[in-house]
Amino acid sequence: MTEQNTTTAPAPEAPAAPEAAAPAAPGERRVLRAALRWTAAVLVFAAAGAGTAYGITQADRTDVPGLSTEADGRWTYPALAKPALPPGAALPFATDNKDGIHYAGLTQLLLPAPLGSTPDTGLKLEKDSAVTVDTLLEEYEGTARAKMKQGFTDNGLRQIAARGWTTPDGTRTRVYLLRFHASGLADTFTGCGPDMNLNGVNRVETDDAWGKARIAQSAPDPTGVTVLEESVPFGDEQVRAGCVQSGDIQAVILQSRKGGAAVVPLHQAVILQQQLLG
Repeated sequence: MTEQNTTTAPAPEAPAAPEAAAPAAPGERRVLRAALRWTAAVLVFAAAGAGTAYGITQADRTDVPGLSTEADGRWTYPALAKPALPPGAALPFATDNKDGIHYAGLTQLLLPAPLGSTPDTGLKLEKDSAVTVDTLLEEYEGTARAKMKQGFTDNGLRQIAARGWTTPDGTRTRVYLLRFHASGLADTFTGCGPDMNLNGVNRVETDDAWGKARIAQSAPDPTGVTVLEESVPFGDEQVRAGCVQSGDIQAVILQSRKGGAAVVPLHQAVILQQQLLG
């Protein structure tokens, strides 16, 4: 990772059938402007106990106290932007959309890969970054797959989209977005949490660094967010997991790395993905 955090990124990925956003009411315009300001300068916090510092992803390092002389482990992402909505569609959690339905294309809501990473060719993507239920279930133990698959059928799973990449340090990241028919159905998903049965992982536990950082530093709204890590001892690699439930969408973020996965990149990815869905 370089010392520069300000990047000029390519335009956000367009949906398969682009549609112009509907004119927003004054209140909605204020919400959108605030969201765009947030995604241009996202606060990423880190655990004080881990000796890392959290800062602003798009600001110059010299503008952020404590970050001017050494790297803190963050990745540099392309500039984020809220996707265009179909005409007449409301923003998630607007006054006329309190259930948090996301009307934007699912691919546009996926966290982009950081600069310098390479696509994960092992992730089985179909058209428009869609993945099948079976592809998602490959992340879980074989004994858990049949029950999870039946749960998707019973609880109104509509679509899954994914993106994966590997960074030069060997960290492999997979981000899955699961869209359900309603927020109450997304709540039924049990595949991201302390009881998740990840393939090859004996046990996961709450990431204490996440909790300590939220207490010690200003942090985004933690509602709907869970951050986990594979318990010690682990095998050749360690897995970290981030869960973000936002209205009708459940995000599952998995990072794995031989010898141990760093704390900051997973925390950063969770916060950025939460903001894209907010």
